[in-house]
Amino acid sequence: MDIMKKLLFAVFALALTFTFGIGEASAQKMDNPMVGGAAMMKTKTIVENASAADNLTTLVAAVKAAGLVETLSGKGPFTVFAPDDAAFGKLPEGTVGTLVKPENKATLTKILTYHVVAGKYDAKKIMKAIKKGNGKAEFKTVSGGTLTAMLEGTSVVLMDEKGGKSTVTTANVMQSNGVVHVIDTVVMPN
Repeated sequence: MDIMKKLLFAVFALALTFTFGIGEASAQKMDNPMVGGAAMMKTKTIVENASAADNLTTLVAAVKAAGLVETLSGKGPFTVFAPDDAAFGKLPEGTVGTLVKPENKATLTKILTYHVVAGKYDAKKIMKAIKKGNGKAEFKTVSGGTLTAMLEGTSVVLMDEKGGKSTVTTANVMQSNGVVHVIDTVVMPN
């Protein structure tokens, strides 16, 4: 049994290394990844960094339309699973344009806050939670919903309450008020 535990730990460590491009020893030394061609600065807030990334323009526009700029510029800490522009592009045509209308602010806010978890969950903490949960970890979102994190191959995947899945494409983008993990699909609450 002890060999099985060691083997399982080795598999999770290997998955962490491939998925997030870091190992246990180098996790603290890693510089922030670039996002959308922009350097992400650990001294800037989530909103400041997202505004600099050319692949997060839809997210930034949605955050502004929902009135969440001040919140996501606040002290936090927050963990944000940030859909990139391509993720928003997967939604049915016209969805984003409809959501950013003032009369849909409540719905937009619910969707956006479903991508936010209170606290700072870097890749190491997420992997530890997945391991502790025997392959799945549930995270309560700011909107009150639940996101489930799991591994599919060597990738960390989020499953939303409707069964939709999104893959973390860029992890551990450290911010002054939390951490961002870029995802490839918008996750949806019930």
